[in-house]
Amino acid sequence: QVQLVESGGGLVQAGGSLRLSCAASGSTFSIRAMGWYRQAPGKQRELVARISSGDSTNYADSVKGRFTISRDRAKNTVYLQMSSLKPEDTAVYYCNVECTVRPFVYWGQGTQVTVSS
Repeated sequence: QVQLVESGGGLVQAGGSLRLSCAASGSTFSIRAMGWYRQAPGKQRELVARISSGDSTNYADSVKGRFTISRDRAKNTVYLQMSSLKPEDTAVYYCNVECTVRPFVYWGQGTQVTVSS
């Protein structure tokens, strides 16, 4: 089992910055990739950013150049640095880890990010 604890959400004005953190504990040896998804009201959950075991990253087109994902292996923590935030970035952000053993995927509890115009 892997437990995920997220932090760092909140309310920010457009153009501002926030950093999300997600700390993993438990069977962290099985973690293959870590990432962030988000879900806005009335919309489907979507991938925001992902970092692989080899530190390859991919981002949603809508956040490229504004968001940066990084990973601290020693702390089993993944970060999402969000800059130049826009009102359309408002959503609940979920940490996600992909593991090599069942159940293969874990989700954090979600953290609200609200960007005011």
